[in-house]
Amino acid sequence: MKKSPNKKPSLYPSRTGWSLILIAAAGLSLVSAVAVAQSTNNPVLTPQQDRITDRAIHRDYGIYRETQQRIKTLNDGGRRVADYHLSKAQCWLDVSFHEYSRNDRGGFPQAALEESQRILTALEQKQDAGWETPLVNDAEKLRPDLWARYDALKQHSGFQCATQQTACAEVELVHAGNEIRDAGWRHAKPYVQIAEDLTGRAEQAAEACARPAPPAPIKLTLSADALFRFDKSTQGDLLIKGREELDEMADKLRNGYAHVKSLTVIGHTDRLGNNDYNQKLSESRASTVKAYLQQRGVQIPIKAEGRGLTEQIVACEGVTPRKALIDCLQPNRRVEVLVHEDR
Repeated sequence: MKKSPNKKPSLYPSRTGWSLILIAAAGLSLVSAVAVAQSTNNPVLTPQQDRITDRAIHRDYGIYRETQQRIKTLNDGGRRVADYHLSKAQCWLDVSFHEYSRNDRGGFPQAALEESQRILTALEQKQDAGWETPLVNDAEKLRPDLWARYDALKQHSGFQCATQQTACAEVELVHAGNEIRDAGWRHAKPYVQIAEDLTGRAEQAAEACARPAPPAPIKLTLSADALFRFDKSTQGDLLIKGREELDEMADKLRNGYAHVKSLTVIGHTDRLGNNDYNQKLSESRASTVKAYLQQRGVQIPIKAEGRGLTEQIVACEGVTPRKALIDCLQPNRRVEVLVHEDR
């Protein structure tokens, strides 16, 4: 059995995700780890029977740290952390270290490490690392339904948003297949659950990524000076021309837009007066327009808001006298109606 009853008690920390390899490993510096790795392209772990001294364990920690550094270097060079192949290299490294830290005396830690190293070498040499996930260490192939879902994800238009979860789900399923072969279902079950959870998240991410963005709202702009008496905001202050414009808009909203789902009415003022006054004036005008449209049969949801003097169109700096300034600032006094349509 891989996990013998006579195994040495584990002296190592449990897996902690993406940062698990960044360990201050018993005084072994990163420079030392790199030096170990440079003696061969892809260094191997100490054979299981010899993994009984601090020196051997320190050396193996160095290999893990150096492999983690290779991942970081590729990321620093522009390859995304969520890239499918870089994610898979990381996940192979994670499961290798996880089983090593559990004192796994079988071949899985080395086999998983080798797969991580193989992918990294291909990426470093700018070669195709492949899209297959091997059943390393003669792992059983569990859950054909999940493997079919991974194949479907790779063909999904939103796969670019699900690469990390897909890669790690595949690795965890192989991890489970190794556990069930060596130790039975009870040991495999947690990793099958991890694979299931990652698969579900991958599918959700792919769907969200592929979903088209809603269309930009149509903006209809009405001059506040045409709608209301100057500095006024209630329905009693609506001008004849303003009522006509709103009647025309209501008719168009009822009959001219086939896929309208909601409206946003936004009131704006010029910069004359203080902030609080202008904010309340803009909110009141937006609420009046909303109520008028509803009274004229517009039944879709309408949101009203005021933005006061925060979104000026023209500045009119240095314009005098006051009447000329008021006239100049006219474009800022407006009510905008945003028409939100379905996709």
